[in-house]
Amino acid sequence: MQSLKNCPAPAKLNLFLHVNGRRADGYHLLQTVFQLIDHGDTLHYTLRDDHAIRRVTAVAGVPEQQDLIIRAAMLLQAEVLRRTGALPPGVDIAIDKILPMGGGLGGGSSDAATTLMALNHLWQAGLTREELMALGLPLGADIPFFIFGQTAFAEGVGEAMQPVRAPDCWYVVVEPGVEVPTAKIFCSEHLTRDTPVVIITDFSSYLEKQTGLKGYGKNDLQQVATQLFPPVAEAIEWLAAYGDARMTGSGACVFCAVGSEVEADAVLSNVPAKWVAWKAKALGKHPIASLL
Repeated sequence: MQSLKNCPAPAKLNLFLHVNGRRADGYHLLQTVFQLIDHGDTLHYTLRDDHAIRRVTAVAGVPEQQDLIIRAAMLLQAEVLRRTGALPPGVDIAIDKILPMGGGLGGGSSDAATTLMALNHLWQAGLTREELMALGLPLGADIPFFIFGQTAFAEGVGEAMQPVRAPDCWYVVVEPGVEVPTAKIFCSEHLTRDTPVVIITDFSSYLEKQTGLKGYGKNDLQQVATQLFPPVAEAIEWLAAYGDARMTGSGACVFCAVGSEVEADAVLSNVPAKWVAWKAKALGKHPIASLL
């Protein structure tokens, strides 16, 4: 059977994350810059001779039918049926999972986005990038970014994106060992929800004037996460000795930019044994963007 192996699902970092308000439906209005990095999960797809969609790898804490990978595949399968009147073949999906749950790295969303791109190709479904982004949005606000596939200035609930340049650097990422539920952060009465709106040129001109790698803006979710989860605060404090350390997404992972792989290795050599830490290079484009 036809297959597509070794499909990367890269992690993302939020270089800043501002909360500007809240809509009537409860969703928060955000501004952020999403940065892809060359570290993530890897997925493998093998078409079946029936119509079943199966995850053939166990993922701790994620039942198969609740997995965003499966839900994304079923959504695309239903869309192909709607467009063509015929069900595409089923698929076995295997995953090499390395990104932590509740880490703010977009792991589940990236897996779902890679699945949509890979199956759109395997099934010859013919959906455009924009159509896949719209299909994925109801499953998760970060999914459209991974399909967008390049460094992005994002607004709204994260779905309105423009390409933007960001530093071509290395990052050191520390996993503090806790899982941070996104809803718990956004529900907090202590969350800042009124950061002034910025425009894309504010970010771009800041970077042009910068001589070092100090990040733009801040992460409004960080204050709440560090109060609720002390290991996050501890990791930020430790990493701040080496650069502008901040949390990505709603946590728990913490990162800082460094100028070279050598610098990243030097930081990693000092990481306390209780934490998982790794280095990653900024990615300008999604590794499988060419499938679209």
